[in-house]
This record gives sequence, structure tokens and C-alpha cells, in this order.
Amino acid sequence: MTRTILSAWSLLLGMAVLMLGHGLQGTLLPLRAAAEGFALSSTGIVMSSYYLGLVVAPFIVPHFVGSVGHVRVFAALASLASGIILAHILWVNPIVWALLRFLTGMALCGVYMTAESWLNSKADNRTRGGLFSFYMVIQTGGFAGGNFLLNLAPVNSWQLFVGVSVLFSVGLIPILLADNQAPPPSRPTHVGFRELWRLSPLGLVTIFGIGIAQGGLYAMGPIWAREFGMSVGTVSIFMAVTLIGGALFQMPIGRLSDWMDRRIVLAAVSFGAALASAMVLTAQPSAETLVLVLFFLFGGLSLPMYSLGVAHTNDFMRADQLVGVSGALLLANGLGAAIGPTLTSFIMEQAGVYAFPLMLAAAHAAIGAFALWRMTRRPAPTAAERGPVQAIPTGSPYSTVLAQEASAVRREAQEEEVRQEQLEEA
Repeated sequence: MTRTILSAWSLLLGMAVLMLGHGLQGTLLPLRAAAEGFALSSTGIVMSSYYLGLVVAPFIVPHFVGSVGHVRVFAALASLASGIILAHILWVNPIVWALLRFLTGMALCGVYMTAESWLNSKADNRTRGGLFSFYMVIQTGGFAGGNFLLNLAPVNSWQLFVGVSVLFSVGLIPILLADNQAPPPSRPTHVGFRELWRLSPLGLVTIFGIGIAQGGLYAMGPIWAREFGMSVGTVSIFMAVTLIGGALFQMPIGRLSDWMDRRIVLAAVSFGAALASAMVLTAQPSAETLVLVLFFLFGGLSLPMYSLGVAHTNDFMRADQLVGVSGALLLANGLGAAIGPTLTSFIMEQAGVYAFPLMLAAAHAAIGAFALWRMTRRPAPTAAERGPVQAIPTGSPYSTVLAQEASAVRREAQEEEVRQEQLEEA
């Protein structure tokens, strides 16, 4: 395992730097939009545009990869993201920013696809899960760390935008100087939501619902925190502890769901996240520490739900359904994440900014209730039928395909072992 990680050190280092920039811009933009006087609904649309880019990119990026290769596409898209963030300084306008965020989503989706296909080529079935878990920690840690960089300059200055651009550019260096290249990724062949619903209704609802909730969290969380009375420095801590909670709870929750009915775990963490978010409504502005603890717990329970949703769907998937189901899950999550910021901003605009934690609580409670209802409609898969949970970085689209591919391969190997044992006993 250690040897596999060391073989990918340049890629992991480069992605860590890129994620620092991504984490910084993700919190900087909504705060700057509020400082510029953007309406909440306009800010929500701007932030939703990023996820629309994530949805569109898988249909476009593979064609460029097939023409000029991964390394050139990777360099072009990372450079594009580096330049786009600077354009936010030149044109401070919600419509322009929405277009820029859409392009950023497309660019970073291409970066994810390239990096994760490279990682997949360096792992075998024994090491893939561990490598991608380590990659998830690197990605989440970089995203969380980027929030602390908000304290280096005022939000209404140009320096932080330049800092994001520098990080995107510097992150390219170790990757482009590496002596090996990424292989071409698989091209998702999408299936309809009707077929995905037939295969796993709970998986579809979880992936779509968590996209809405987490899209709203990342986009509108910084604005809510400022309205709550937090300083910019505390806002950076607020976003970081939420992500850190998700990183720390990811593996224990995943392991637990491997040992018992995954729907019970999914319902428990959904209601737990809803409770943690609802309790924020009782906190006074002076109780910042309590709010940070509650959102640490919320992140720890909410962020692993993406992996649980994928794993639950995978439990009912045949090997020949891999590509189509993966594409449908990516689209469902991307559409949910695109809806989330806009929906959350409109709710906050109509009901007040304090409706933010209530919206998060309602979304998670709905998923939990649906999980309980599904337990009455279909028996749980047996332990032999369940594949292990893969720690998947939320919002990292290509890793869904890779995780399901690894699980499908492992399940086929397990089924083959069972058949061999049955033949020997016969």
C-alpha cells in the first residue's frame, strides 16, 4: 500500500495544492458576492453554475482527451481554471460570474477525471480502495485547508483571487514533471433515471438529495455564517471543521455499513445530521464554539452519505451495468448540486438567512424517512451480495465510476471463489 502511494506522490502533491486553491475560491466567491451586494438568489445561481459545469463536462472532455491526450487536456483545463478566477476581478457581475463558474466546473471536472484515472492505473484490486481513501483525505484536507487562506487578505481585495490562480498554476508543476502519463478514462454511457429507480430507489434519492443539501452547504454556508455574526477568520474555520468531520467519519461509517443493513446506517446518519443541523437554530450568536461543534458533527454524518448511496446502489448492480449506472449517478448528483445553491438562496431570501440550517435538516430528514420506508419494501442484500463501501470524494465525478468498477471486480472475484468452493464440496 505504501509503495502504491509513493508511486503516485507527484499526482497526490499536485492535487493537494490544486484543492487548496479550490477550497479558497469556493468560500471566497460567496463572501465576495455578498460584499458586492449581490442578491441571495443571484449568489445561489452563480454558485449553482459550477455544478452545471460538472454535469456537462463528462459529455465533452473525453472527446478532447481522445484527440490530444490526457496530459495536454489536464494542463489546458488547469490553466483555464487559473485564468478564470482572475476574470472575476475584472467583471464583477452576477451573469458574468455565473458563466465563469460554469467554465470552472467544466475545467475542474476534467482535472478530476484525468487525475483519478491516473490513480486507477497505479492500483490493483488489493490496493485501489486504500489508495482512493488516501486520495479522499488529501482532497478533503486540501479543500478544508484552503478555507484558512481566507485570513491572508481582505475578502474585498484582489490578492485572494490571485492566490487561487497561483495555487492552480503551482499545482500543475509536480504533475507535469512526472515521468508517467495517465491512461484514457472510461467514457460513461448514461442510463435513464427510470432504470436507476428500478434498480435502487434509495440510491437515487440519496445521491440526488445529498447533492441538493451539500450544494447548498458549500455555496450558502459562508454567507449564513457571516450573517450569524462570525468573522471571516471564523467562517474559514466553520467550513473547514465541516469538511474535516466528513473526512474523519468517512471510513468508520463505511465499515459499519459493511457489517449491517446499509439502509439502517443511512437512516441513522441522515437523522443524526438533521438533528445536528436543527440544533443550530437554538444557538445564540455568542455560542460560536457550539455551532462549530454541531457542524463538525453534521459534516461527519452528512458527507459520508454520498459513498453510502453509491455503495447501496452497487449492492444491486450487475457487472455489465457498471458504466450506465455510474453515469446516471453522476448526473443525479450533479443535478441535485446544481439545484441546491439556487434553492437554498431562494429559501433564505424568502424566510430569512436563519432558514439555512433548517433547510439542511429537512433535506437529511427526508432521506432518512425514505430509507426507513424502503426497508419495508425490499429485504436487505446478504453479506455475500454486498460490496464494500469506497470512500468517494463528494463532487469528484470520475471517482464514482472507479469505485464502482473496483467493487464490481471484487464482487465477481468473491462470487468466483464461492463457485469454486461449491465445486470442491460437490
